[in-house]
Amino acid sequence: MVKIREAIVVEGRYDQNTLRQIVDAPVFETRGFGIFKDKEQMALLRAVAERRGLIVLTDSDGAGFVIRNHIKSAIPGKFLKHAYIPDIPGKEKRKASPGKEGKLGVEGMTKDVILSALKASGATFEDGTELAPRGITKQDFFELGLSGGADSSRKRLALQKKLKLPEHMSANALLQALNLLYSLEELSDLMKALERENG
Repeated sequence: MVKIREAIVVEGRYDQNTLRQIVDAPVFETRGFGIFKDKEQMALLRAVAERRGLIVLTDSDGAGFVIRNHIKSAIPGKFLKHAYIPDIPGKEKRKASPGKEGKLGVEGMTKDVILSALKASGATFEDGTELAPRGITKQDFFELGLSGGADSSRKRLALQKKLKLPEHMSANALLQALNLLYSLEELSDLMKALERENG
């Protein structure tokens, strides 16, 4: 498993499954063309891109480039890196027939092909010697009043609104997103600021 600092966005869950077996990095999916209507998912991708960088890894067919271009138009280029897989004819094992253009998608690529595409994109490979900062835990969530209290749901919603995160996120999804975007200290400061704003 190779650790990469940036987050990665792929088209679908099979691509996501493939990547998660190869790299230790947050992997998001666009749900194909779903990203065109999902403003909340795009807002989350933008926030993650600004915080840690985002690598776009879509299929090499026309649809993959339409999705890639949509992301490029929504997120400033300085936060993006682009990984490209080669055109390899074939079909994925789970499919009865090849895609429209007859090319393998991200899910059909070997580990070596994916790693070399990521290297070519300028991905930041980390060797694991860097001490990772302590993450935000469920206990921290409880202590900050974001879970387990009568007012927790309202506090989470206010925080999500302030951070422009999707309002329909579960508490666990919010915890995961916050761990990608903020340190515990930053989250504590945000909660204090929210309390001051809401009196």
